Amino acid sequence: MRFMMIVKATTDSEAGIMPSQELIDAMQKYNEELVKAGVLLAGDGLQPSSSGIRISYPEAGGKPKVMDGPFTEAKEMIAGYTLIEVKSREEAIEWALRMPDPHGFGQGEIELRQVFEPEELMDDPETLAKEAALRKQVEEQKQT
Repeated sequence: MRFMMIVKATTDSEAGIMPSQELIDAMQKYNEELVKAGVLLAGDGLQPSSSGIRISYPEAGGKPKVMDGPFTEAKEMIAGYTLIEVKSREEAIEWALRMPDPHGFGQGEIELRQVFEPEELMDDPETLAKEAALRKQVEEQKQT
């Protein structure tokens, strides 16, 4: 089971205030624990929405709309993520609870969401085979 720990943005992260060295060290230690346990798939911090681009589809079948950041409502933004693969929902919660306060100022909030597996989204064998081939190709490209 894959889960994404979504680190919510704060007014500080949206203002581009960088984390303290103490927080960086704590997050690095946490990431090392994830790696040692063999559950870490990916994880990164994101730049503020002021450097972001939002693409929306206001009308079904219509042309996409492109809007430059910044965007409002910091609490609706994400500042980073960690993607893990674990055996259960309970294990994912345990790992999320171990993450240091992601902003270090008592404003941290983590949203934990399970990632759909291809078999949960599609049931056509041909489509599943195409998806598996694409995923294999991505893995092979990473190794070159």
